[in-house]
Amino acid sequence: MITVKLYGLLRLDSGIKEQTMEAESVRAVLEGLSRLGVDRKALSGCVMIVNGTPGTKRTKLKPGDVVQLLPPVAGG
Repeated sequence: MITVKLYGLLRLDSGIKEQTMEAESVRAVLEGLSRLGVDRKALSGCVMIVNGTPGTKRTKLKPGDVVQLLPPVAGG
């Protein structure tokens, strides 16, 4: 199992703060979250952090990993 943590608007819009799931890659995490109702467009633009290090959709995961998803910051 891996742990996924959502921040900012991803968390507010989805109502998901933290989710555990089986996934072999960050891409699989994003697909799993979209099946739970998280907006695909919002997921595609987010920053992906795996165990405190920047990651990509291709980043491989192993049990115990923590994936953090942060939406881009907007403001003015």
